[in-house]
Amino acid sequence: MNRVAILVRVSKADQSYDRQVTELTEYAASQGYKVIELITETVSGAKKNTERKGIQRLLRLAEDRKINKALVHEVTRLGRDTAQVLATLEALHALQVSVVVKNYNIETLNPDGSVNAMAQFLLTILADIGRMERITLIERVKSGLEEARRKGKVLGRPQGSTKDIVRSHPKVVRYLRAGQSIRETAKLCGVGVSTVQRVKKALAC
Repeated sequence: MNRVAILVRVSKADQSYDRQVTELTEYAASQGYKVIELITETVSGAKKNTERKGIQRLLRLAEDRKINKALVHEVTRLGRDTAQVLATLEALHALQVSVVVKNYNIETLNPDGSVNAMAQFLLTILADIGRMERITLIERVKSGLEEARRKGKVLGRPQGSTKDIVRSHPKVVRYLRAGQSIRETAKLCGVGVSTVQRVKKALAC
């Protein structure tokens, strides 16, 4: 039986990886894969993979020969820098671990363990597209901010937003005042850690 690790990633604490987990778990079951570990991480795809705990955990599982496949939803889950993605693929391939990318239904190693050249080529293109999309997005945001400043618009949170966030999260307020930690409050209330942090900051003001 193929032994797989599922890797999911979101960029921000208030984002959810539930959809990725559900789809990848169901896909693994449909393929007869045995899921050895579910790796979740909240980190920007622009981070170097040496700084990503999820990627490092995936590589350790490969080094320990606990898996022979890694399952991701899309190639950008491995990173948004083409060189980083290719370096991770090379490290996994050296350990005979194939990467399965669900949204394109492609696998990087052939059944005999050789590199699937077409899959490698496609992933390189997809990773580069992801990198360019991020650069384009950053440039659009910068351009939008500059245009807003030229028009004299005041950037940042509107006045009154501090009170609004407290009023809109009464349950969070109760747990924080009861002495619960930020992470525990986020879990109990089903909101992101960043939301709880903003509420706590607003209460302090």
